[in-house]
Amino acid sequence: MQYPELSDAELVAHCRAGRQAAWSTLVRRFQRLVYTVPRRAGLDDDAVAEVFQHAFSRLFEQLDRLDDPARVRAWLVTTARRETLRLLDERRTEQQRRAAPAGEEEHDDPLLALPDPAPLPEALLAALQEQHRVRSALERLAPRHRQLLELLFLQDEPPPYAEIAARLGIPEGSIGPTRARALDQLRTVLRSM
Repeated sequence: MQYPELSDAELVAHCRAGRQAAWSTLVRRFQRLVYTVPRRAGLDDDAVAEVFQHAFSRLFEQLDRLDDPARVRAWLVTTARRETLRLLDERRTEQQRRAAPAGEEEHDDPLLALPDPAPLPEALLAALQEQHRVRSALERLAPRHRQLLELLFLQDEPPPYAEIAARLGIPEGSIGPTRARALDQLRTVLRSM
């Protein structure tokens, strides 16, 4: 059983009740968002996987202590951001240690010992959350509408209409009207979220 139609708070309640399918749905719902935080910070695949595992492990440990289950998305973003910053600081410290000339004290310059407290820009986090919201809304669309919008707007280079029509099995002339209906449906879903 899957729970894609549940709100975040309802999904957390099902996870707290021990429903494995709810946990799977929760991970699927937020996996892109959590992966995007370290990716945008420039971390490599191993570090991104480490942040992902850390964020969901911490969520599993803290699930019963979440004050506001409806804000699980924000909780995950904050956790992923903190772990990303920790890894970046760890790497920066390691690079500084390697770059220091032999025999020089590691912390001769006290400023080098201070971690960089600069968070990921808030605008970036807001954009990540908005992207996640749109992706979640896309998942609620009718399959044909979702596929069309993904082909038109989520490709680096959108395919030609002839290719889209062939993939979806629809006449090329119906792509425009179908796109309009799909965007209307997407707006409706976004308003309801």
